[in-house]
Amino acid sequence: MNRYDMPEGFLWGSATAGHQVEGNNVNTESWILEHLEGTIYAEPSGDGCDHYHRYADDIKLLAGLGFNSYRFSLEWARIEPAEGEFSRAALEHYRRVAAACRSHGLTPVVTLHHFTSPAWFMRKGGWLSEEAPALYARYAEKAIGAVGDLAGAVATFNEPNIARILDVILPFKIREGEFWASAAKEFGVPPGDLGLFQFVCEPRMWDIVHRAHAMARSMIKEKFPALPVGLTLALHDIQALPGGEEKAAGIRKYLAGEFLERLGGDDFVGIQTYSRMQIGPDGPARPAEGAELTQAGEEFYPEAIGGAVRYARDIAKIPVMVTENGVATEDDTRRVEYYRRALKSVAAAMADGVDIRGYFAWSAMDNFEWVSGYGPKFGLIAVDRKTFARTVKPSGEFLGAVARTGAVELD
Repeated sequence: MNRYDMPEGFLWGSATAGHQVEGNNVNTESWILEHLEGTIYAEPSGDGCDHYHRYADDIKLLAGLGFNSYRFSLEWARIEPAEGEFSRAALEHYRRVAAACRSHGLTPVVTLHHFTSPAWFMRKGGWLSEEAPALYARYAEKAIGAVGDLAGAVATFNEPNIARILDVILPFKIREGEFWASAAKEFGVPPGDLGLFQFVCEPRMWDIVHRAHAMARSMIKEKFPALPVGLTLALHDIQALPGGEEKAAGIRKYLAGEFLERLGGDDFVGIQTYSRMQIGPDGPARPAEGAELTQAGEEFYPEAIGGAVRYARDIAKIPVMVTENGVATEDDTRRVEYYRRALKSVAAAMADGVDIRGYFAWSAMDNFEWVSGYGPKFGLIAVDRKTFARTVKPSGEFLGAVARTGAVELD
């Protein structure tokens, strides 16, 4: 049987984000948004998966499946719950998480900001405030001081381009609704100055985030010169339909290219892909009639990751890490099929010369999926919503077995 052997040091893992799994992240802006009257969130995050307390068992479970890495995020709102007040207990907690990874043979890949920010930060305007880069860099210095010597790689930010993607694919304009006005009132800032990371697509926000990223990267490299630093981006595999070539080129640049072009000082870029986006003369086209759809409403198209990593390599011209890839489905047989085909696409890209340093499934466990609540199921591990009991799915066994061998079957 034909197979592709991943290089030595290739990272195999799954990913989580603090707010989505830890539970009771009460000092973050997302907690407030989830509880607003007229919220767009399907339900509050609540206890999450209680990963904050169960991380040791979860890490042991992932290591037992065969993975050699784990991507997780640190919560700024836990580490700095009030401006200028840093929690030693929270910093020590995340150090214990990283140490637990190392003790089980997992390389920690740490994300410093995965969508959520402290509520006090949002009351300053959040990611539309000129204070943001310095405030973030101060937090990042504290955070990296706790985990930097244990980490295998660090992503400063998760998907700073996500708001543009939502702007293109969602049928409503979130900043024009009642929810946005209510949120602005809650945080005490004018609606036009509310810098919610996931929902603002103004160029000035990307400029602010990029400055914060550059400041943090410089600080991290000064303290830990050998520690790889980058950020992650959400990328669809954007494909042009007949007559849509010009439109597709413009959308590709708007959603990803403008971000990738500015990462020349980074050690890697994390790519997070779930499906393709087909573009016709009038813009994004709906999936073809009869196409298999995921719980997220996207086309079941595992090969999207191959196109995404090639595009990222061509524009950023730095190594790539697949920091998220997965599918929302209740049918785990389809998840297994998704990963089987996606990994073939990753291996084919590597065989063609794309420098890919790791592959992380989204997600380690069924978790809180932002405005969709706990409905969409991405996890390799099921979580009982009442007891928090973990049950490994066949897809978890499948990916763990691949990780153990380090080889992808091509046919």
